[in-house]
Amino acid sequence: MDPTTHIDVHVSHHFNAPPEQVFDAWLVPREMGRWMFGAHIQDVKLLRLDVDPRVGGRFSLQVRRSGQFIEHTGHYLELERPHRLAMTWAVKGAPDDAYSRVQIDLAPSGVGSVLILTHRMDAKWAGHAQQVRDGWSAMLNALGELFA
Repeated sequence: MDPTTHIDVHVSHHFNAPPEQVFDAWLVPREMGRWMFGAHIQDVKLLRLDVDPRVGGRFSLQVRRSGQFIEHTGHYLELERPHRLAMTWAVKGAPDDAYSRVQIDLAPSGVGSVLILTHRMDAKWAGHAQQVRDGWSAMLNALGELFA
């Protein structure tokens, strides 16, 4: 992605859990299914979740949102437990320029940890930045509830 034609959406969240637990919640299907998608986030039902958690491994999250079938796909670019995870992110069938990169950075903070998420996407999608921010914020809030 050309650095002059992208935008970064940043979201941060504090968790009452160490970085290792938060990191693992991004890769263990049973855990992902509890926070990433579902009725507690929005009108979404998780249908299928496949994860191959290794650099180069792929993931697929199939959901039904407002009656429409949507498949989020990507592959893992970096896995540096417990500090960094980076992956591509796309919706299957969307235009090629809808491809993006999601990176999470984790650090210890007091008795818990802080996560900074960066979602990098083509600048033509700048009008969706707030929707992307709101979506990740809702998911991170749901993830935080697992550690409450």
